[in-house]
Amino acid sequence: MQVESGLDDPRAGIATALAASPFPVVVVDAAGVVREANAAAVDSVPGVLVDASFAQCAPEWLVRAHDAGETQAVGPVGERVLHGRVSLWPGGNTAWWLSDRTEYEALQGDLTRERESKAFLIEASNRLLASLNVEKTTATAASLAAEHLAELAIVVAPPARRGLALTCARRGGPVTTEVRRLDPAEVPGLAEALQGFPPVPSRWLDPAAAPDWLVPDGFGPVGSLVVTPLPGNGVPAGALILLRGARSGEFTEDEEAFARLFAARAGAAISAGLLFARQSTVARVLTDELVPPVLSRVDGIELAGGYRPALGDERVGGDFYDFHPPTPQDPNALIVLGDVCGKGIEAAVLTGRIRSSIAALRTVEYDHVRMLRLLNGALLSSRHTRFATMVLASVRSDGENVVARVTCAGHPPPLVVRADGAVEEVRSRGTLIGALTTVSAESSEVVLAPGETCLLYTDGITEGRGGATGREMFGTARLARVLGECSGMPAEAVLERVQMVAAQWAGSEPHDDTAVIAITAPLWPARTGEAVAEA
Repeated sequence: MQVESGLDDPRAGIATALAASPFPVVVVDAAGVVREANAAAVDSVPGVLVDASFAQCAPEWLVRAHDAGETQAVGPVGERVLHGRVSLWPGGNTAWWLSDRTEYEALQGDLTRERESKAFLIEASNRLLASLNVEKTTATAASLAAEHLAELAIVVAPPARRGLALTCARRGGPVTTEVRRLDPAEVPGLAEALQGFPPVPSRWLDPAAAPDWLVPDGFGPVGSLVVTPLPGNGVPAGALILLRGARSGEFTEDEEAFARLFAARAGAAISAGLLFARQSTVARVLTDELVPPVLSRVDGIELAGGYRPALGDERVGGDFYDFHPPTPQDPNALIVLGDVCGKGIEAAVLTGRIRSSIAALRTVEYDHVRMLRLLNGALLSSRHTRFATMVLASVRSDGENVVARVTCAGHPPPLVVRADGAVEEVRSRGTLIGALTTVSAESSEVVLAPGETCLLYTDGITEGRGGATGREMFGTARLARVLGECSGMPAEAVLERVQMVAAQWAGSEPHDDTAVIAITAPLWPARTGEAVAEA
């Protein structure tokens, strides 16, 4: 350590140096006795006396640094913060040069708190947006608020018929949720917050007015209360209530402002969860209407249907099938299987339109060709630009055999497996639907003896690529060979066999939508009055 004297007569120059210094200076000898202290030091550090023990008259933090041989130290003196730096004086004395760092330390504290606040908001945003589940997000918001903003945090959901849903978190405790029939007006500022009004400053709220149900057992008197809205997507996502005990002091204006920043993030996350839940409900309801029915047996006819979408994360797509039971006007059951151009939900929308149109047309029209022409006109008049292929089959049992009238519209013709294993193609051709102004088609009648099956399928089966190279098409010939092995099998077994072989052929390769229906004349006697089960 260098001696910072530079005087010809160090001892004589000490007094001059001390008097001239604008900074407080305290000189301590090797024995720990104060030898010099200028006027600035006496003013800045009350209690410092010349010839007194440094350990007894100096601040504790400065004494510790001196005894430890440290070259600088920072600590409080009254309401100020001083910084001390050491220099060596002649005779083995140590001089502590002091400077006021109150403003600097305050700025450093503000900067630290600002960094901590930003870090908390980033962490809070990440945790709040980690799930779109409303219950989990709400619990996370309450837990974060109780841990960082107050001793007790309550998230109040928007009012509902069943009452107010309260998610409560106490610092260091579990998060609980309950629904209670309560009047929001009982809590100062809560009714306004739930309506999205700006928060009322806490100093205007009387903590003593908080109802008993708001304060858990053992919490004690409420010292301060903050109620702020949780802003959402155009409508409030609820409200956040923060409580501090009487011993914790009141919320400052900065703390209230920070609580509102947190509430904005929590409200956005909860609102996103609510929006996702609503959209999921709508999507589920609409999808349930588009999912093909489950087929079984009706009036002595065995039916089995299977559907596999191209996109594994969706339940619907461009292929479809539907079933319409016999009516007093038409003793035949109507089976429809089709393929809309495209995949996914956009194609599924048109399949839903087609299925609804056929259901309506069937009440007034039973002829396949006229029905297809009416459907074609309806599709051409809509804003949809997609087209579809389909096959219609009107089926009935005559007590032993199953009689089917089949009409194809731009669709692969069905295959029939006979009792001896022979496979033949149904002779029916027609133009596709929704592309041309005119539709032409021809119907063909098929009679199925007991144990025989008529297979309706979409081109997703025959055009599926796979095999050893992964590029070879499954093809109609291979489908016919598979079907020929299914003679005498029930409809459900035929369906499972065809789907299994087609799926094994494609393997993990991308595939198109597929739909298959097996219509089988049962080997045992028909029983009238049986109905198709639908899911």
